[in-house]
Amino acid sequence: MTDAPLHTPLRDITAHHITAGDTVKLAVLTGPRDGSPTTVVFEVWEPGGAQPLNWHPESVETFVVLAGHGRAASDEHERDLAPGDVLVLPVGSKHRIVNASATERLYTLTVMAPDEGFADLIERGPVAALDEQDLAVLRAGTP
Repeated sequence: MTDAPLHTPLRDITAHHITAGDTVKLAVLTGPRDGSPTTVVFEVWEPGGAQPLNWHPESVETFVVLAGHGRAASDEHERDLAPGDVLVLPVGSKHRIVNASATERLYTLTVMAPDEGFADLIERGPVAALDEQDLAVLRAGTP
């Protein structure tokens, strides 16, 4: 007998900030709690929002830009991000992403492989509600 596929209805997805006052919401779509060594996250950067400089000593982090525009820095490299772009950050790179817009949100699907505690870090943070605009992007990939 094979395992049943995992199914998470949209109504069961909860976003968090890693710490209070952050400008990025993260919603774990799947990860270790589901038996996966890889974590998939829906991320929402507020206009002008940014994540702090961070790195993952054992993981590759991949971002697929769904909507909005950003600027990614990874070690000494910088790249502009636009819808449809894929950004793959190598193991150990010191990086951050900034929402380049003062008026629009930046949305990504992010894959962390292996998880390296990422899902747990997110889900320990304060809850941050996904609004109708966020849900529309998650449903259809457009704001």
